[in-house]
Amino acid sequence: MKLNSKHKESIKAFAIELLGNILIAIGIYNFAMNAQFPMTGFSGISIIFYRLFGLPVGLTTIVMNIPLAILCYKLLGRTFFLRSLRSMIISSLLIDFGAPLLPVYEGPRLLSAICTGVIAGLGYALIYMQNSSTGGSDFIIMAVKAVRPHMSIGKIAFLSDVGIVLASGLIFRDVDGIIYGMIVNYLFAIVTDKVMYGINAGKLALIVTSDGARIANTIEECCQRGSTLLKAAGGYRQDDKEVVMCACNNKQMYAVQKAVKAADPDSFIIVLESNEVHGEGFHTIQVGEKRE
Repeated sequence: MKLNSKHKESIKAFAIELLGNILIAIGIYNFAMNAQFPMTGFSGISIIFYRLFGLPVGLTTIVMNIPLAILCYKLLGRTFFLRSLRSMIISSLLIDFGAPLLPVYEGPRLLSAICTGVIAGLGYALIYMQNSSTGGSDFIIMAVKAVRPHMSIGKIAFLSDVGIVLASGLIFRDVDGIIYGMIVNYLFAIVTDKVMYGINAGKLALIVTSDGARIANTIEECCQRGSTLLKAAGGYRQDDKEVVMCACNNKQMYAVQKAVKAADPDSFIIVLESNEVHGEGFHTIQVGEKRE
């Protein structure tokens, strides 16, 4: 039986989501819990209850998620809610039953904090990119994202989790733990934003030339990228010029520069960094929005 494109996309999204949950479980259980420093989100609150009363982290996370999930259902939509519910259950089961099967890191707390921030940050980014979440504070983050779409996921997460880190450090009177928790929180925000928004990062070339059509065709032939022609004039002689604007990824830019110089040695090339590029040929990320 052949799978259609929709089913293939669903399987791919679930596989990426599962990988993200595995990374989160490893970051929380195999690095953060043994180091006993504050964690972010509802996982951080669950770890507080674990250290105080020995309650399972995964189960506690699910229980705390129930009222918040109901409140956020209307704002974030049915599809996002169901995906998040699935991801929340998977991550909780992996934390309680999957991650304990792997060795626990017992090295320096600083290295543990770095590994937690990077591994868990990558895991959360993979889940967010599938327009899903692990529930808990993620519901709050996505709700804020839906209302304030101009804010990045990492920034919202960092601001929402500072209070949890401080509370945990104060409860256990662990000043060093607060510092490590802040390191985890900062790395989490940086890694999440880099993975999510860096996927659309690239280069923007502005090519000043006398033969824009030829340069545009050259770019099309060398890396199958479109371009835009802008009319311009030289500042000194006031002679007619054209500016060819082309957005491409980092790997393609070298090929563009080489091909353009071969086609027009007199051309003037300006290469700029582009944080995000949206449109045909570039990946589109939709997070914290209804997708019914």
